[in-house]
Amino acid sequence: MVGPQEVRSLSGYGAVLRHVEAELSAGRLGVGQQLPAERRLAEELGVSRATVREAIRVLQAMGVVRSGVGSGPDAGTTVIADPAGGLGAALRLHLATRRLPMADLVGTRVMIESHSVRAAAARPDHPDLARAAELLARMEAPDLDADAFHQLDADFHVALTAAAGNAVNTAIMAALRDAIHRTVLDAVQALPDWSRTAVRLRREHRSILRAVRAGDGDLAATRVTRHVEGFHREWVRHA
Repeated sequence: MVGPQEVRSLSGYGAVLRHVEAELSAGRLGVGQQLPAERRLAEELGVSRATVREAIRVLQAMGVVRSGVGSGPDAGTTVIADPAGGLGAALRLHLATRRLPMADLVGTRVMIESHSVRAAAARPDHPDLARAAELLARMEAPDLDADAFHQLDADFHVALTAAAGNAVNTAIMAALRDAIHRTVLDAVQALPDWSRTAVRLRREHRSILRAVRAGDGDLAATRVTRHVEGFHREWVRHA
């Protein structure tokens, strides 16, 4: 949840939008549920009711919420869509029609993932980190082929990003998932010893997650950057 002190560092209705995004990302608010009443939301966030109303108008224009009047079951402000859903769908459709340059993909991943693991380090008990750990356990299977490995690999990086709680970054990483898997799988064909590379990648994955869960965001960011860029350098060296 975005607290009053953080809200005061933001301006206008952006504070309320940030709060709603955080609640959706954390799973405390979902489609079909209602936002708190204007008065309560204003008191919790330390903003005016006019600011809350302005934010709700923006969310309505985005198609995220629907507001009803009166006192019946349709009264209040109800979440009707995930704000990241439309963005993710549009990106996936766009990316499905083209092959992304590996260097461009690496640069975008480093930018998003280094920021995300820093933020996730402040939330070491987030359920998406437990999912990341489960994905790593599945990647240890001795009979796992490169295709299955990299599907799990892409899911692992999406889970790390989701643990940071930024819905837009999560939507972008989820949309990039297939592009990451497809591009990395192509790169694997050029590597001289995939099994050896897989051992190293597993070790690096564990070290990134360990740093996040230890609350060391800077170390986690350094490790995820080295991990993503290191695979790219290895591919370039052998391609």
